[in-house]
Amino acid sequence: MMNEKVETIMIKDLVTLGPESTVAHAVEIFKTKRIHHIPIVDEGKLVGLVTTHDLWNKFVAPEAYAATIIKDIMSKKLVKIEPDDKIGTAAELFLDNRFHAIPVVKDEMLVGLVTTFDVLRYEFKRSIHLTLYLIKIF
Repeated sequence: MMNEKVETIMIKDLVTLGPESTVAHAVEIFKTKRIHHIPIVDEGKLVGLVTTHDLWNKFVAPEAYAATIIKDIMSKKLVKIEPDDKIGTAAELFLDNRFHAIPVVKDEMLVGLVTTFDVLRYEFKRSIHLTLYLIKIF
């Protein structure tokens, strides 16, 4: 069922920040790009992830955004997958851990991001195609 590779559905054109960026920069990206997860990279290597939830969970007040550095609030212990891992593996990780984005890495370098939305869209499209196929043959 979900045996395709994660690379077929992952987001490849990512918005990233460095660990020394400010929370103000991240908040601006969250607002303008309408995303909820920003991978934090250092020379292409994944070092963390900051989410809209992190801002709330770490109690960062809006007046402190400009003075707060991303590395001080980002999540550093991350679950990661590789591009060849299966979509089903990502789905299981989402269900088991209740988070909504998994960085995709190859040789420790960030190559993509897969979200719960990506998995839902994949499964929805797959079921629509199956339904249309069944309608044609019957």
